Parts: sequence; C-alpha cells; structure tokens
Amino acid sequence: MIAPARLEARRLTPVRRHAPREEYFAWVGRVLPNPAGASMRRWFYNRFVARWPNLDDWFAAPLLVQLDLHGRSVREIGKRIGPSHEAGSYLAYLSLVHGVAMDADWVLSRNFDSLFVPGIASGLGLDLALIDAFVERSVQLGYRRVTGRGSLTWALARLVLWRGDPDLRAITYEDLTHFGEEIRRYCARPEAGFIRASHVKNARRDTPLEELARQFQKDALSRLHRLHVLLFNVGQVPQIPLPSLRDRPIWKDELVPASTPRAIATPIERWLRLRLQTTDRSESVRICRDSFRYFLRWLAETHPEITSLVQLKRTDLEGFLLYLHAHINPRNGLPLSSRTRHTYIGPLLSFFRETSQWGWEDVPGRPLLGRTDLPKVPERLPRFIPRADLERLMVAIENLDNQYQRTALLLLRWSGARRGEIARLGLDCLDAYPDGHPRLRIPAGKTYTERMVPLHPQAADPLRELIALGVAANAAARHDPSAGKLVRFVFVHRGKPMSLRYLFAEPLAFACRQAGLVDGQGRPTVSAHRFRHTVGTQLAEGGARIQTIMAILGHRSAQMSATYSRVSDPIIKEQYERIIAAGGRVAGPAAETLVHNRLDDATVEWLKTNFLKTELELGHCLRTPQEGPCECDLYLRCPKFFTTSEYAPRLRARLTCEQQLIDDALARGWQREVERHTAISRRLCELLVDLGEPTDPTPLGTPAA
Repeated sequence: MIAPARLEARRLTPVRRHAPREEYFAWVGRVLPNPAGASMRRWFYNRFVARWPNLDDWFAAPLLVQLDLHGRSVREIGKRIGPSHEAGSYLAYLSLVHGVAMDADWVLSRNFDSLFVPGIASGLGLDLALIDAFVERSVQLGYRRVTGRGSLTWALARLVLWRGDPDLRAITYEDLTHFGEEIRRYCARPEAGFIRASHVKNARRDTPLEELARQFQKDALSRLHRLHVLLFNVGQVPQIPLPSLRDRPIWKDELVPASTPRAIATPIERWLRLRLQTTDRSESVRICRDSFRYFLRWLAETHPEITSLVQLKRTDLEGFLLYLHAHINPRNGLPLSSRTRHTYIGPLLSFFRETSQWGWEDVPGRPLLGRTDLPKVPERLPRFIPRADLERLMVAIENLDNQYQRTALLLLRWSGARRGEIARLGLDCLDAYPDGHPRLRIPAGKTYTERMVPLHPQAADPLRELIALGVAANAAARHDPSAGKLVRFVFVHRGKPMSLRYLFAEPLAFACRQAGLVDGQGRPTVSAHRFRHTVGTQLAEGGARIQTIMAILGHRSAQMSATYSRVSDPIIKEQYERIIAAGGRVAGPAAETLVHNRLDDATVEWLKTNFLKTELELGHCLRTPQEGPCECDLYLRCPKFFTTSEYAPRLRARLTCEQQLIDDALARGWQREVERHTAISRRLCELLVDLGEPTDPTPLGTPAA
C-alpha cells in the first residue's frame, strides 16, 4: 500500500522507466495462456519501446499523440493502429506493477475492459474477491448487479491506474475528489469530444463533439459518485458522498462580490462566518449572504465613493429602503413584495445592531436600521386543503407506484410534520402507544426539538415496510447536524438519502394532475406544506387545545398555533355553529364584522375568555376593556352591538313593552317620550326583519326566552 503523501510526491517527481523485456514477456506468458494473444502483446511492447525509448517523452507528448490520433479525422479514427494506442496492456502493467502513475487524461481516453479478467487481474495485483464483495454490497444497497458492477469497475480501473497502485483499499476521499476535478478538466479540453467519438457506435457519430464531451462528463462523475457511495457504506471513506463529489459548504463560496472594497467585505464576511459557525444553519446564512449582495451591488452603483462601512450614514440606508420599495422585479414586472423586502432588510438590521453592540471598529458605531424600518408583512391564515379536494388527492396518492414517494406523502397527510423532518426519519422512528396505536418520533428540525405524535395506520403500515427495507439494506449511518449524532435514515436508496424534490415535489405534482388540482397553466394548486396547514385546521375544528396543536405541529409559541383556532376555538366555534352553521342569523351594526371574520387579534383574544361577559339583554357587545367603558346605553345602534336569532323572543317582548310605554306617554301627553319609544320600537322591528323573524309583539303574560 502506498501512502497518499508518497503517492503525491511520486506524481510530482516521477521515476519512469520501461519494464525489462524479459520480465514483461515472462509475465505475459503467465497471464495469457493463449500463445496468439501473448505473441501480440510482446509485439506491441516492442513497437512501443522502439517508438518511445524514453518514457518521459511519451508522458510529455500531447494527448492525441499519446493516443496515436494526431492528424486523423473523425471518420478515420476507427482505422487507427499505432504503437501508443495498442500498448495499453503494457502501460497498465507498468502502472500497477512498477508503480508508474498514469496521467488522468490518458486513462479517461482509453477503455480497460480486460483489466479485471481473472488471470490478468491477479497478475496485476488486483483483489477480485474484494471487487466481488463490493458488488454484493452495491446490490444490497439497491444497485443492479450488472450495471452496478460495470460502473464500479469503470471507476476502479481508472483510479488504480491514475494512482499507480493496485490496492483498492488505499483509495481515499482525496483521490475521489481530485479525480473528479480531473474529469471536469479533461472534458473541458477541446479535443475531448473528438476522443470520445472514437468510442461511440456508428449510429452516434453524427452527435456534436461538444455534446459527446458533456455526456461523458455526466456519466463519469455519476460512476465516480457511485464508487464514493459504496466506499462510504463499507467504511473505507468517512466523508459523506454529495452529488458530483462537491463537498463545498456555503462558507467556502464567495460571500460578497469580488469587486467589494476590503474594508467593506471584511466585517461582513466575519459576521457571516460567525453566524454559520455558532448559531445559524447554512441555509439561513445563504439568505443573509444574498441580502448583503443586493445591498452591496446597490451601494457600488449609487455610492462608489464609499469604501468603508464606517462612512455609511442613516441617509444612505434610507436610500436603499426607497430603492427596494420602488424596485421592479424583472422576472414578473411587479414591485417587490413586502415579504421579499423584509427578507432583504432583516439581515442588515441584525448586522448593524449586533456589530455596534460588540464594539467592532470597522463598522458604524450605532445601529443604522430599526425594527420600524422592516415592512409590515401581512399575517396570512393557514391554507388548508378543502375536504373534497383532499379526498380526490388522497386517492391519487394511494395509487402512486413508488412506495417511497407514496409513504412520504402519506406521512405529510397524517403527521403534520415538515418535509425536512420526514426526509430525516430514522429507522427507529416508529413504535406504539400502550393500546397499540402507532406513534411517530419526529426528529429535531426547525425548532431543534424532537416530538412524538400519533400516526394514522394508513401511513404507519407503509412506513413499517420501508423500515424493513432499510434494515435489510444496512446503509451506513450519516451525521445529522440537527440531531447531533449518526442516524440511519428511512428514506435511503442505493446508500443515498432521497431529495425533497424526489420525495415530495415530483409525486405531488403528478397526483395533483391525476386529481385535476391544477391551475390554468397546468401547475399544481396544492403544495406539500398545505398538508401541514390541513392537519392543524382539522385539529382546531375538532376542538383540540392549543397546547395539543403546538405539540403535534412542533410550534415554539402558542401564537403560531392560535392561527388555527381563530374560528375553531371551542367557545367561538360553538356560537358560530349554533347561529350561522345551523341556519341562525345575525343582525346589528357588528354583524358584518363578525360574519366576515374582521375582528382584530385583541378582540379575538378577549372573546375567547370573556364571551359570556359580552351578553346584554337583547344581544352581545364586542367592546373590549382596552376601548374604555361604554358612554351611553343606546346599544341598539352602537357599532359594537350584534344580536342573533336566539334573542328574537326577547326582542318581541321588548317591542311589547315599548308599545305599552308609547300608550302611556300618549295618555300623559308626553310627546318626546312618544317619539323616543317609537324610535326604539322601529329599531326593534328592523332587527327582527334582519333576523327573518315576525315583528308581532309578544302577547302580555308570555315569558321571554
């Protein structure tokens, strides 16, 4: 086994000598029992050595010369015969037996189909038993045996030749990442497409050369990624495989535009890195980074004279706020929404406030933005899925063929969990209550808190099947940053966690089309998050307490869960169903406000706990304590008064009393009293008409309800 440091040093100062003729000929005779094949290999050796007596000259030659394709056209490359091209077997021997590392460009330009033939592989020091074990592990992870072996041997052959070491156990994460970069560099070469044309069938010879190079890069990186997944799952490579072998966290990317003056860029980069390393997730830091990019781009265009953050003034920030308010989004031709402007301004507010508090010298000494500078964002009610639409959608989801996608959507429907929480479920996530009802353990996510929720059997049964498949596949555990430990995930296929797009977006779009839930442009009208709103709404409609909604949905504050209880609070919901849903009617100046749910938050909170205190003789008063005491008793026309059908008998009884007072005032000659009681009687009749009730006075002696 060659250590990585020694291997890298050898690549920098290689010792390249031809293998002795007698040694190579004897090796050929041992591994190739066919005399004709052995004779051909000896002849190719003699031709190559005669053409390139100094091996360093061959390594220094252009790639097309090394491949003996120099000066040939695409039509002629199928007829090429030359010492360089046909000496592949000898060069493989030179690499694996004598430790001469081959250039990546050359190994990517050649085929090595015979490298793992039993006789040749053992003669080169390759462990075929280990390769067979790798293949079996790939099959266990979910890869097909034939295609999995071909992809595996393609990557292994080129890596061992590039390293000059046949030890498969010596391949490291650094080898994988560096070879991935070599693949990208190779495919960017102008002659890469021409070389790939020599490997494709005649039916594809009309494909543009650039397209051949792009397709080869995609296939090569995919095969290398599969090898990374395998080596991670067998424990040889500890680093988690990411798509395209690009393990590039957000903090390694460019945080601010390169043209930004250093006096401005330095404190911003320092603040972003501090948040990333101590408190925030990488996604949150990415949003902050994008906010600063918008601000710095505007600053460079409007105030190029500012080269340090210390020069910023409040008036400069006001100009940026006005710019955002008037800016037109070029993608839709509309002004930026208040939520978008809030997203852009929020990180700037935190930056100036925190850095001034910390006493940084390269920033303004006081906050330049305050909470009042943030746009007011409308508080939206939950967008639940109507019952009829939900029933059609669930039928389409149940008919999905892919069990991973079907189970993921069923968990959305019955657990109320977030997409990321479901995608990160561990194999130990499901158990049961003492009575046998399934119980789901949702991992720590957005709120950094685990929670246990009951789960409908419709989702629990398919989840058990996936757990059994995960146990059988035995994929390696991965570090979950939110949980802070290694976790074996449920939604894993071929050793890799499934993406949110694959689990939710794609199948939900298909199910919406099947259920007819699309808009005029064919886009689905139901998003994955609406299932969460639906669960919360159904809990509230069923009379669940706010604490229960908080526990199931994982809300941090009661205010988040209270949005589902605006109309579904037990007291208000009871009144609503008894009066409106049951066919009753509402009348009075405050009736329209109540029916159309135009109550402010303070009034809603007051009504939740003090609804009985609002009752009057003939209805209810919506006046809250914050508004002060009522200044008159003419509540029949007060904008805070409303009445319902259940008060109709009392209204008619009051109408009878008012008629008696009118008669008494007439007998006494009190004209002003006649006018006052007549006006009250007229108002009572109007309320009865609005309620759809008869206006006949209640006969004397009849008790009011």
